[in-house]
Amino acid sequence: MTENEVGAVADEGELRFEDYFRDGTAPGEALLWWQLERNEPLLNALRALCHGPAALVRLRVWVFMELMALPESRVSRDTLNRHFHMLRDEALELVLKRLREADLLAWDGSNQQYSVTPLAQQLIGLLSPLAAAREQDADLAALLANVAGAHTLGTLDPAQLRHLQAQLSRLYDEFADAIASGSEFHLRRARQRFERALKLVDRAGEALKAIIEQAQEQGNARLERLARELGLAQARLLAMASQFNRALQQVDRQRVTLGSTGITTTDVRRWLQNVPFLENLALGALSRPAHPVMVAQHELLDMAEGEFERDRPDAKLQEPLPQGLAAPSGELAVMSLPPEMAQMQRLLGLWSAEGRAEQDLAPAVLGGSYARSAYRAQLLPLLGDPQAQHLSGATGDMARQPWRVRWSAEQGEVDDEFVRWMSQGVLHNSATPTEPKTAPQEQQ
Repeated sequence: MTENEVGAVADEGELRFEDYFRDGTAPGEALLWWQLERNEPLLNALRALCHGPAALVRLRVWVFMELMALPESRVSRDTLNRHFHMLRDEALELVLKRLREADLLAWDGSNQQYSVTPLAQQLIGLLSPLAAAREQDADLAALLANVAGAHTLGTLDPAQLRHLQAQLSRLYDEFADAIASGSEFHLRRARQRFERALKLVDRAGEALKAIIEQAQEQGNARLERLARELGLAQARLLAMASQFNRALQQVDRQRVTLGSTGITTTDVRRWLQNVPFLENLALGALSRPAHPVMVAQHELLDMAEGEFERDRPDAKLQEPLPQGLAAPSGELAVMSLPPEMAQMQRLLGLWSAEGRAEQDLAPAVLGGSYARSAYRAQLLPLLGDPQAQHLSGATGDMARQPWRVRWSAEQGEVDDEFVRWMSQGVLHNSATPTEPKTAPQEQQ
């Protein structure tokens, strides 16, 4: 249907909603269409309140929101006259009449009082964002607040999740366009909004988890699916932080510093953006035209030949290879182990030759200084170590010794110049059999 046909039908009578569709039937099977049809009185009230010139619409909305903010449930006309004393009587009467016709205000003739209808209480929920302070990212904050608040009150609707998911998708596309633009200022403005959006989404993360858990408990598959899709949109938005960092790093690498002044191209661009009349910078630029200097051709040739000869590098002469030199004599230094290990092995070998089965631990550890004693104590776990027995050298010889250390939980004083106190223990020779201790005979 063309605009002329629509105008002709509107002149003959009110145009039906079905006339806008091709088949002449409205989509009655759609859920959103059914919800709009169920809330037809609310749409009519909104149309009655916002129909007409802009100044009159603002006046109606202002009076309506002031009425809804009054603490009294029933208001007399004298109270309204005093509250709206700055309005003219005919203007106030015109607005009150429209509110009564739209079923937003009820008049009780017996008591001579006005009262607010339930339809007005529903409408104030739609108009409440008009009275809120305009902040950045208010659209996302309002949608997140609606979802979190509806979940807390138990009135969550799938449409609210779809609206929030659509807003997150629009934000993702907006930030992706800012990254693809390559503009430093566009990137930084988008980065600030991105950080604010992340804070809002992060605060609503707990509510989203609770929605998924509640949907699983109630068996609401549709609500659970929408909540999980919303979580994926949120994760995709969070993953964009690394893309912002890479784009800003690329911009930083392209920034050029002008000489040694410390002024960058970003500073120049920011200064140019703050200049009120940029075209004034070119005033007087062409007041002094350039004066060319005329030079003869032979002079140019002589100067070019002289410069060419002067800047030509000298040809390199052939140089003979240097004579061979004998390699200096040297010694290969090999790091040797401390002598304490060899001394301990000689001491253990002497005790084995004497056939000792057990030996006090103190003579094997003490002697020299505290550092040497501590080093010998650290060598004792090598005795009998199965992992070190296959090694060659002093470490393997130490591990293959027949002696084993037995530490005691008791401690006591020792007779040494550098060590006053140490744990007690003995060294046991596993190669020498020990005689079993017999129990003493009982007295007859």
